[in-house]
Amino acid sequence: MNCPRHPKVETALRCGKCGDLICPRCTVQTPVGARCPACAKLTRLPIFQIAMRDYLKATGVGLGLGIICGIVGMLLFPLAYFSFLAILLMGYLIGELVSRSVNRKRGLGLQIVAGISVLISYLIAMGISLNPYGLLALAGAIYIAVTRLR
Repeated sequence: MNCPRHPKVETALRCGKCGDLICPRCTVQTPVGARCPACAKLTRLPIFQIAMRDYLKATGVGLGLGIICGIVGMLLFPLAYFSFLAILLMGYLIGELVSRSVNRKRGLGLQIVAGISVLISYLIAMGISLNPYGLLALAGAIYIAVTRLR
């Protein structure tokens, strides 16, 4: 007998709930035995279920914080000798507050929002600078912000 989802695969295994044939590729192991994908009802974890309003909140918080950090940085960075660490701190702050604004949800879209927010903040604070240390700090800040949402 062949699997209905993979017609070229022969199998004798049946779903423990509905009795449909299942092959090793479509078998889902559950605590009560092997199930077909329909009976296993695979859903994403709630932490990865992101609604459009979550994206809007994250974008608002990220861009708002990016602009505020950029303005503060523009005023303080020329005076500070520790701007490298301040840029990394800015990345952490943006990533953490974006994460908190969406109740610690995770996802690629939120990572992109945080990364763009850090980039905007850097561009406001430092301008288009070809300083290698500034660009290294920017890369580190984006990495830190993105890992807060991974």
